[in-house]
Amino acid sequence: MTNSELIGTDPGWIILVKGVLIFVICVVATLLSIWAERKIVARMQVRIGPNRAGKFGLLQSLADGVKLALKEDLIPKAADRIVFVIAPIISATACFMSFAVIPMTGKVRLFGHTTAMQLTDLPVGVLYILAIASIGVYGIVLAGWSSGSTYPLLGGLRSSAQVISYEVAMGLSLVAVFIYSGSMSTSSIIEAQNKWWFGVVLFPSFIIYVISMVGETNRAPFDLAEAEGELVGGFHTEYSSLKFALFFLAEYVNMVAVSSLATTLFLGGYHALPGLGFTESWLGGWFTMVWFLGKVSLFFFLFVWLRGTLPRLRYDQFMQFGWKVLIPVSLVWIMIVSTLRVMSQQGAPRVVVVAFTFGILLLVFSATSLVDKNKARIKAENRESLKNFPAPSFPVPSLPGKTLNGAEEING
Repeated sequence: MTNSELIGTDPGWIILVKGVLIFVICVVATLLSIWAERKIVARMQVRIGPNRAGKFGLLQSLADGVKLALKEDLIPKAADRIVFVIAPIISATACFMSFAVIPMTGKVRLFGHTTAMQLTDLPVGVLYILAIASIGVYGIVLAGWSSGSTYPLLGGLRSSAQVISYEVAMGLSLVAVFIYSGSMSTSSIIEAQNKWWFGVVLFPSFIIYVISMVGETNRAPFDLAEAEGELVGGFHTEYSSLKFALFFLAEYVNMVAVSSLATTLFLGGYHALPGLGFTESWLGGWFTMVWFLGKVSLFFFLFVWLRGTLPRLRYDQFMQFGWKVLIPVSLVWIMIVSTLRVMSQQGAPRVVVVAFTFGILLLVFSATSLVDKNKARIKAENRESLKNFPAPSFPVPSLPGKTLNGAEEING
Protein backbone atom coordinates (compact mmCIF):
# COMPACT_ATOMS: atom_id res chain seq x y z
CA MET A 1 0.00 0.00 0.00
CA THR A 2 1.17 3.55 -0.75
CA ASN A 3 1.37 6.28 1.87
CA SER A 4 -1.80 7.86 0.49
CA GLU A 5 -3.77 4.62 0.92
CA LEU A 6 -2.39 4.08 4.43
CA ILE A 7 -3.24 7.61 5.57
CA GLY A 8 -6.78 7.30 4.23
CA THR A 9 -7.52 4.49 6.71
CA ASP A 10 -6.28 6.32 9.84
CA PRO A 11 -8.80 6.77 12.67
CA GLY A 12 -9.09 10.17 14.33
CA TRP A 13 -7.03 9.29 17.39
CA ILE A 14 -4.10 8.10 15.25
CA ILE A 15 -4.15 11.41 13.36
CA LEU A 16 -4.10 13.26 16.70
CA VAL A 17 -1.16 11.18 17.96
CA LYS A 18 0.79 11.75 14.73
CA GLY A 19 0.10 15.49 14.96
CA VAL A 20 1.50 15.61 18.50
CA LEU A 21 4.53 13.53 17.50
CA ILE A 22 5.32 15.76 14.51
CA PHE A 23 4.98 18.87 16.71
CA VAL A 24 7.36 17.38 19.31
CA ILE A 25 9.85 16.40 16.60
CA CYS A 26 9.81 19.96 15.23
CA VAL A 27 10.35 21.55 18.66
CA VAL A 28 13.14 19.14 19.64
CA ALA A 29 14.75 19.59 16.21
CA THR A 30 14.66 23.36 16.76
CA LEU A 31 16.40 23.10 20.15
CA LEU A 32 19.06 20.79 18.72
CA SER A 33 19.45 22.98 15.62
CA ILE A 34 20.22 26.09 17.69
CA TRP A 35 22.75 24.14 19.76
CA ALA A 36 24.32 22.56 16.64
CA GLU A 37 24.58 25.91 14.84
CA ARG A 38 26.37 27.53 17.77
CA LYS A 39 28.73 24.57 18.07
CA ILE A 40 29.51 24.36 14.35
CA VAL A 41 30.08 28.10 13.95
CA ALA A 42 32.24 28.06 17.08
CA ARG A 43 34.36 25.26 15.60
CA MET A 44 34.70 27.21 12.33
CA GLN A 45 35.88 30.24 14.32
CA VAL A 46 38.18 28.18 16.58
CA ARG A 47 36.00 28.66 19.66
CA ILE A 48 34.40 26.24 22.12
CA GLY A 49 30.76 27.26 21.89
CA PRO A 50 28.12 26.49 24.56
CA ASN A 51 29.47 23.99 27.11
CA ARG A 52 27.95 24.95 30.48
CA ALA A 53 24.24 24.05 30.47
CA GLY A 54 24.02 20.25 30.36
CA LYS A 55 26.41 17.68 28.92
CA PHE A 56 28.28 19.27 25.98
CA GLY A 57 26.02 22.30 26.41
CA LEU A 58 23.00 20.35 25.06
CA LEU A 59 20.59 22.16 27.39
CA GLN A 60 21.79 25.63 26.35
CA SER A 61 18.93 26.11 23.86
CA LEU A 62 16.36 25.12 26.49
CA ALA A 63 17.96 27.46 29.03
CA ASP A 64 17.87 30.33 26.51
CA GLY A 65 14.19 29.60 25.80
CA VAL A 66 13.31 29.70 29.50
CA LYS A 67 15.30 32.92 29.90
CA LEU A 68 13.45 34.56 27.00
CA ALA A 69 10.05 33.50 28.34
CA LEU A 70 10.81 35.01 31.77
CA LYS A 71 12.01 38.37 30.47
CA GLU A 72 9.80 41.43 30.78
CA ASP A 73 7.30 41.66 27.92
CA LEU A 74 7.39 45.20 26.53
CA ILE A 75 5.07 46.73 23.93
CA PRO A 76 6.06 50.12 22.47
CA LYS A 77 3.65 52.97 23.08
CA ALA A 78 3.31 53.72 19.35
CA ALA A 79 2.65 50.07 18.43
CA ASP A 80 -0.65 48.62 17.25
CA ARG A 81 -1.08 46.25 20.20
CA ILE A 82 -3.36 43.67 18.58
CA VAL A 83 -1.33 43.25 15.39
CA PHE A 84 1.90 43.45 17.40
CA VAL A 85 0.83 40.37 19.40
CA ILE A 86 -0.67 38.43 16.48
CA ALA A 87 2.34 38.80 14.13
CA PRO A 88 4.73 36.31 15.86
CA ILE A 89 1.85 33.83 16.25
CA ILE A 90 1.25 33.92 12.48
CA SER A 91 4.93 33.28 11.74
CA ALA A 92 5.24 30.35 14.16
CA THR A 93 1.93 28.73 13.20
CA ALA A 94 2.59 28.86 9.45
CA CYS A 95 5.92 27.07 9.85
CA PHE A 96 4.39 24.13 11.71
CA MET A 97 1.54 23.78 9.20
CA SER A 98 3.98 22.92 6.41
CA PHE A 99 4.72 19.54 8.00
CA ALA A 100 1.15 18.31 7.49
CA VAL A 101 1.93 16.97 3.99
CA ILE A 102 5.61 16.00 4.36
CA PRO A 103 6.11 12.20 4.64
CA MET A 104 8.73 11.43 7.31
CA THR A 105 8.55 7.62 7.07
CA GLY A 106 7.29 4.80 4.93
CA LYS A 107 4.94 2.15 6.29
CA VAL A 108 5.24 1.83 10.10
CA ARG A 109 3.31 0.36 13.01
CA LEU A 110 1.92 2.88 15.50
CA PHE A 111 0.01 1.47 18.50
CA GLY A 112 -0.88 -1.62 16.46
CA HIS A 113 -2.12 0.40 13.48
CA THR A 114 -0.30 0.41 10.11
CA THR A 115 0.24 3.97 8.95
CA ALA A 116 2.89 6.46 7.79
CA MET A 117 4.25 9.53 9.59
CA GLN A 118 2.33 11.99 7.44
CA LEU A 119 -0.85 13.77 8.50
CA THR A 120 -2.44 14.02 5.06
CA ASP A 121 -1.55 13.54 1.40
CA LEU A 122 -3.09 16.30 -0.70
CA PRO A 123 -3.05 16.00 -4.52
CA VAL A 124 -1.50 19.50 -4.54
CA GLY A 125 0.65 19.07 -1.42
CA VAL A 126 3.64 21.04 -2.74
CA LEU A 127 1.42 23.99 -3.67
CA TYR A 128 -0.02 23.85 -0.15
CA ILE A 129 3.50 24.19 1.29
CA LEU A 130 4.29 27.15 -0.99
CA ALA A 131 1.01 28.81 0.02
CA ILE A 132 1.75 28.35 3.72
CA ALA A 133 5.24 29.79 3.23
CA SER A 134 3.67 32.83 1.58
CA ILE A 135 1.35 33.32 4.55
CA GLY A 136 4.29 33.10 6.96
CA VAL A 137 5.80 36.30 5.58
CA TYR A 138 2.71 38.20 6.77
CA GLY A 139 3.99 37.71 10.31
CA ILE A 140 7.23 39.52 9.47
CA VAL A 141 5.53 42.30 7.49
CA LEU A 142 2.90 42.92 10.18
CA ALA A 143 5.55 42.85 12.91
CA GLY A 144 7.54 45.56 11.14
CA TRP A 145 4.48 47.69 10.44
CA SER A 146 2.84 47.36 13.86
CA SER A 147 5.98 48.26 15.84
CA GLY A 148 5.55 51.96 15.09
CA SER A 149 9.26 52.33 14.43
CA THR A 150 11.33 53.08 11.33
CA TYR A 151 13.83 50.23 11.33
CA PRO A 152 11.30 47.42 11.85
CA LEU A 153 9.18 48.89 9.05
CA LEU A 154 12.16 48.84 6.68
CA GLY A 155 12.89 45.25 7.69
CA GLY A 156 9.29 44.23 6.99
CA LEU A 157 9.32 45.91 3.57
CA ARG A 158 12.61 44.26 2.69
CA SER A 159 11.30 40.88 3.74
CA SER A 160 8.13 41.14 1.68
CA ALA A 161 10.07 42.03 -1.48
CA GLN A 162 12.66 39.37 -0.73
CA VAL A 163 10.20 36.55 -0.16
CA ILE A 164 8.11 37.43 -3.23
CA SER A 165 11.24 37.48 -5.40
CA TYR A 166 12.66 34.20 -4.21
CA GLU A 167 9.32 32.40 -3.99
CA VAL A 168 8.95 32.97 -7.73
CA ALA A 169 12.32 31.31 -8.34
CA MET A 170 11.50 28.53 -5.86
CA GLY A 171 8.16 27.81 -7.52
CA LEU A 172 9.75 27.72 -10.98
CA SER A 173 12.45 25.33 -9.76
CA LEU A 174 9.72 22.85 -8.76
CA VAL A 175 7.99 22.86 -12.15
CA ALA A 176 10.55 20.44 -13.57
CA VAL A 177 9.85 18.09 -10.64
CA PHE A 178 6.12 18.19 -11.41
CA ILE A 179 6.82 17.46 -15.09
CA TYR A 180 8.97 14.42 -14.36
CA SER A 181 6.88 12.98 -11.52
CA GLY A 182 3.50 13.77 -13.09
CA SER A 183 2.11 14.77 -9.69
CA MET A 184 2.14 17.49 -7.04
CA SER A 185 1.58 15.02 -4.20
CA THR A 186 4.61 14.69 -1.95
CA SER A 187 4.28 10.92 -1.53
CA SER A 188 3.88 10.40 -5.29
CA ILE A 189 6.96 12.50 -5.97
CA ILE A 190 8.97 10.31 -3.56
CA GLU A 191 7.78 7.13 -5.29
CA ALA A 192 8.74 8.64 -8.68
CA GLN A 193 12.37 8.72 -7.44
CA ASN A 194 12.64 4.95 -6.94
CA LYS A 195 15.39 4.72 -9.63
CA TRP A 196 17.05 8.16 -9.74
CA TRP A 197 16.79 11.05 -7.32
CA PHE A 198 15.58 14.26 -8.90
CA GLY A 199 18.56 16.00 -7.31
CA VAL A 200 20.66 14.15 -9.90
CA VAL A 201 18.28 14.09 -12.88
CA LEU A 202 17.18 17.71 -12.38
CA PHE A 203 20.39 19.09 -10.90
CA PRO A 204 19.85 22.73 -12.09
CA SER A 205 16.41 22.74 -10.42
CA PHE A 206 18.01 21.39 -7.25
CA ILE A 207 20.64 24.17 -7.18
CA ILE A 208 18.04 26.88 -7.85
CA TYR A 209 15.81 25.53 -5.07
CA VAL A 210 18.70 25.41 -2.56
CA ILE A 211 19.62 29.04 -3.28
CA SER A 212 15.96 30.11 -3.13
CA MET A 213 15.30 28.36 0.18
CA VAL A 214 18.16 30.30 1.81
CA GLY A 215 16.66 33.56 0.54
CA GLU A 216 13.17 32.45 1.54
CA THR A 217 14.19 31.82 5.16
CA ASN A 218 16.05 35.17 5.58
CA ARG A 219 19.26 33.34 6.44
CA ALA A 220 22.82 34.56 5.89
CA PRO A 221 24.07 35.70 3.46
CA PHE A 222 20.50 36.74 2.58
CA ASP A 223 19.42 37.97 6.05
CA LEU A 224 18.60 41.47 4.80
CA ALA A 225 15.35 41.71 6.79
CA GLU A 226 17.27 41.70 10.08
CA ALA A 227 20.62 43.20 9.09
CA GLU A 228 22.04 44.35 12.41
CA GLY A 229 24.47 46.82 10.84
CA GLU A 230 21.70 48.68 9.01
CA LEU A 231 18.40 47.97 10.77
CA VAL A 232 19.48 47.37 14.41
CA GLY A 233 17.79 43.96 14.26
CA GLY A 234 15.17 44.53 11.61
CA PHE A 235 11.52 43.62 11.91
CA HIS A 236 11.84 42.23 15.48
CA THR A 237 13.76 45.18 16.96
CA GLU A 238 10.90 46.14 19.29
CA TYR A 239 10.06 42.57 20.38
CA SER A 240 11.07 40.94 23.64
CA SER A 241 10.27 37.98 25.86
CA LEU A 242 8.03 35.20 24.50
CA LYS A 243 7.02 37.05 21.33
CA PHE A 244 10.67 37.36 20.29
CA ALA A 245 11.12 33.66 21.12
CA LEU A 246 8.27 32.82 18.72
CA PHE A 247 10.09 34.60 15.87
CA PHE A 248 13.25 32.72 16.83
CA LEU A 249 11.31 29.45 16.83
CA ALA A 250 9.68 30.27 13.47
CA GLU A 251 13.05 30.88 11.81
CA TYR A 252 14.47 27.50 12.78
CA VAL A 253 11.28 25.53 12.16
CA ASN A 254 11.12 27.17 8.74
CA MET A 255 14.69 26.01 8.07
CA VAL A 256 13.70 22.45 8.96
CA ALA A 257 10.56 22.76 6.78
CA VAL A 258 12.35 23.89 3.61
CA SER A 259 15.07 21.28 4.23
CA SER A 260 12.38 18.61 4.58
CA LEU A 261 10.78 19.75 1.33
CA ALA A 262 14.16 19.63 -0.44
CA THR A 263 14.69 16.10 0.91
CA THR A 264 11.24 15.05 -0.28
CA LEU A 265 11.46 16.54 -3.77
CA PHE A 266 15.10 15.98 -4.68
CA LEU A 267 16.73 13.36 -2.42
CA GLY A 268 14.17 10.56 -2.40
CA GLY A 269 12.51 11.55 0.89
CA TYR A 270 12.62 8.83 3.55
CA HIS A 271 14.12 6.22 1.21
CA ALA A 272 17.60 4.87 1.94
CA LEU A 273 20.71 5.61 -0.08
CA PRO A 274 21.14 3.47 -3.22
CA GLY A 275 22.19 -0.05 -2.26
CA LEU A 276 20.96 0.30 1.34
CA GLY A 277 17.26 -0.29 0.73
CA PHE A 278 17.27 -3.32 3.04
CA THR A 279 17.58 -0.96 6.04
CA GLU A 280 14.10 0.47 5.41
CA SER A 281 12.49 -2.52 7.14
CA TRP A 282 14.56 -2.14 10.32
CA LEU A 283 12.73 -1.24 13.55
CA GLY A 284 9.41 -2.03 11.88
CA GLY A 285 9.94 0.64 9.22
CA TRP A 286 10.87 3.40 11.69
CA PHE A 287 14.46 3.39 10.44
CA THR A 288 13.24 5.28 7.37
CA MET A 289 12.87 8.31 9.66
CA VAL A 290 16.60 8.07 10.37
CA TRP A 291 17.31 8.42 6.65
CA PHE A 292 14.86 11.31 6.40
CA LEU A 293 16.33 13.21 9.37
CA GLY A 294 19.88 12.50 8.15
CA LYS A 295 19.17 14.15 4.79
CA VAL A 296 17.48 17.09 6.51
CA SER A 297 20.56 17.48 8.71
CA LEU A 298 22.75 17.82 5.61
CA PHE A 299 20.70 20.80 4.43
CA PHE A 300 20.80 22.31 7.90
CA PHE A 301 24.59 22.00 7.92
CA LEU A 302 24.58 23.87 4.60
CA PHE A 303 22.64 26.73 6.24
CA VAL A 304 25.18 26.93 9.05
CA TRP A 305 28.14 26.62 6.69
CA LEU A 306 26.89 29.55 4.62
CA ARG A 307 26.38 31.66 7.73
CA GLY A 308 29.87 30.94 8.99
CA THR A 309 31.70 31.65 5.73
CA LEU A 310 29.88 34.19 3.53
CA PRO A 311 29.42 37.92 4.18
CA ARG A 312 25.99 39.54 3.86
CA LEU A 313 25.07 40.71 0.37
CA ARG A 314 23.99 44.24 -0.47
CA TYR A 315 20.24 44.46 -0.97
CA ASP A 316 20.52 45.54 -4.62
CA GLN A 317 22.87 42.62 -5.36
CA PHE A 318 20.46 40.24 -3.69
CA MET A 319 17.40 41.39 -5.65
CA GLN A 320 19.33 41.59 -8.92
CA PHE A 321 20.50 38.00 -8.46
CA GLY A 322 16.93 36.81 -7.90
CA TRP A 323 15.25 38.61 -10.80
CA LYS A 324 18.05 38.70 -13.39
CA VAL A 325 19.72 35.34 -12.77
CA LEU A 326 17.60 32.77 -10.93
CA ILE A 327 14.25 33.45 -12.61
CA PRO A 328 15.55 33.62 -16.23
CA VAL A 329 17.66 30.47 -15.70
CA SER A 330 14.62 28.71 -14.23
CA LEU A 331 12.45 29.60 -17.23
CA VAL A 332 15.07 28.40 -19.73
CA TRP A 333 15.56 25.17 -17.76
CA ILE A 334 11.79 24.50 -17.70
CA MET A 335 11.64 24.77 -21.50
CA ILE A 336 14.58 22.37 -21.85
CA VAL A 337 13.08 19.84 -19.44
CA SER A 338 9.66 20.06 -21.11
CA THR A 339 11.18 19.43 -24.54
CA LEU A 340 13.23 16.45 -23.33
CA ARG A 341 10.21 15.00 -21.54
CA VAL A 342 8.03 15.24 -24.66
CA MET A 343 10.78 13.64 -26.74
CA SER A 344 11.11 10.70 -24.35
CA GLN A 345 7.34 10.16 -24.11
CA GLN A 346 6.91 10.23 -27.89
CA GLY A 347 9.71 7.73 -28.42
CA ALA A 348 12.17 10.05 -30.15
CA PRO A 349 15.40 8.35 -31.32
CA ARG A 350 18.26 8.49 -28.85
CA VAL A 351 20.40 10.27 -31.46
CA VAL A 352 17.88 13.15 -31.59
CA VAL A 353 17.79 13.46 -27.79
CA VAL A 354 21.61 13.44 -27.56
CA ALA A 355 21.89 15.99 -30.38
CA PHE A 356 19.37 18.29 -28.67
CA THR A 357 21.21 18.01 -25.34
CA PHE A 358 24.56 18.68 -27.02
CA GLY A 359 23.10 21.72 -28.81
CA ILE A 360 21.79 23.13 -25.53
CA LEU A 361 25.18 22.67 -23.86
CA LEU A 362 26.87 24.38 -26.82
CA LEU A 363 24.49 27.33 -26.56
CA VAL A 364 25.10 27.61 -22.80
CA PHE A 365 28.88 27.60 -23.25
CA SER A 366 28.62 30.17 -26.07
CA ALA A 367 26.39 32.47 -23.98
CA THR A 368 28.74 32.15 -21.00
CA SER A 369 31.73 33.00 -23.19
CA LEU A 370 29.97 36.07 -24.60
CA VAL A 371 29.02 37.28 -21.12
CA ASP A 372 32.59 36.84 -19.86
CA LYS A 373 33.98 38.73 -22.86
CA ASN A 374 31.47 41.54 -22.33
CA LYS A 375 32.40 41.80 -18.65
CA ALA A 376 36.11 41.88 -19.53
CA ARG A 377 35.47 44.63 -22.12
CA ILE A 378 33.49 46.75 -19.65
CA LYS A 379 36.17 46.27 -17.00
CA ALA A 380 38.90 47.32 -19.44
CA GLU A 381 36.92 50.41 -20.50
CA ASN A 382 36.38 51.41 -16.86
CA ARG A 383 40.07 50.96 -16.13
CA GLU A 384 41.01 53.06 -19.16
CA SER A 385 38.61 55.83 -18.20
CA LEU A 386 40.11 55.95 -14.70
CA LYS A 387 43.61 56.27 -16.16
CA ASN A 388 42.55 59.25 -18.26
CA PHE A 389 40.82 60.95 -15.35
CA PRO A 390 42.43 64.39 -14.76
CA ALA A 391 44.44 64.91 -11.61
CA PRO A 392 42.78 67.01 -8.88
CA SER A 393 43.84 70.64 -8.49
CA PHE A 394 44.59 70.14 -4.79
CA PRO A 395 47.54 68.10 -3.40
CA VAL A 396 46.76 64.40 -2.89
CA PRO A 397 49.16 62.02 -1.09
CA SER A 398 50.04 58.79 -2.91
CA LEU A 399 48.42 55.62 -1.67
CA PRO A 400 50.17 52.27 -1.14
CA GLY A 401 50.31 50.38 -4.43
CA LYS A 402 49.49 53.49 -6.46
CA THR A 403 51.48 56.39 -7.87
CA LEU A 404 50.40 59.92 -8.73
CA ASN A 405 52.10 61.21 -11.88
CA GLY A 406 49.84 63.71 -13.53
CA ALA A 407 47.02 61.12 -13.38
CA GLU A 408 46.47 58.25 -10.96
CA GLU A 409 47.68 54.85 -12.20
CA ILE A 410 45.72 51.86 -10.98
CA ASN A 411 47.48 48.52 -10.67
CA GLY A 412 45.84 45.36 -12.01
